[in-house]
Amino acid sequence: MSKLGKFFKGGGSSKSRAAPSAQEALARLRETEEMLGKQQECLEGRIQRELSLARKHGTQNKRAALQALKRKKRLEKQLTQIDGTLSTIEFQREALENSYTNTEVLRNMGLAAKAMKAVHENMDLNKIDDLMQEITEQQDIAQEISEAFSQRVGFGDDFDEDELMAELEELEQEELNKKMTNIRLPNAPSSSLPAQPDRGSGRMPGASSAHRSRAASSRRTGREDDDIQHLAAWAT
Repeated sequence: MSKLGKFFKGGGSSKSRAAPSAQEALARLRETEEMLGKQQECLEGRIQRELSLARKHGTQNKRAALQALKRKKRLEKQLTQIDGTLSTIEFQREALENSYTNTEVLRNMGLAAKAMKAVHENMDLNKIDDLMQEITEQQDIAQEISEAFSQRVGFGDDFDEDELMAELEELEQEELNKKMTNIRLPNAPSSSLPAQPDRGSGRMPGASSAHRSRAASSRRTGREDDDIQHLAAWAT
């Protein structure tokens, strides 16, 4: 057995120790990443200093320059090892995060399934069908009631529309006849006025008398037409 295996085994058996939670393991991995990142920065600074010493001595002090380059190589080797360790830790952390996420999703899905099962245990499909049928029947009854209320109800309104219209026309005709009877037409003049010559216009007396007769006849005809139009408008 290797020394490394003896070291880890000597710390106690895996059965005697309780496994850490996913959160604790993730926290430890992040702390390790942070520590290794600081070591990287420190090694990079030391490598730059050794490289500066090698350049400073150059050909003047080859021994010191070679020693600086040797130290630089050792530091670069350590830096490479830390890079590999960081890559491994990052991979392990990502895998653990995915596993923890999957575990939480599975646990929550299981809780949801149990809750759904508990809800459905109190449900009977036959009762649900009966309830939906009862709701449908009540909706139909409510619709019939609404339609009954919306129908027009007539109390003693059973009259013949044609008879009512005929009676109305008779009343209108009677009223029109009364209006026509009460109309009084103007009487025609019994004697004609003496003819006088029109000095200004040079017209003959007979022509002026004929003109006045036509004007009076036109006025009478106009008044009669106005009376007839008023009666017709009242009748409609």
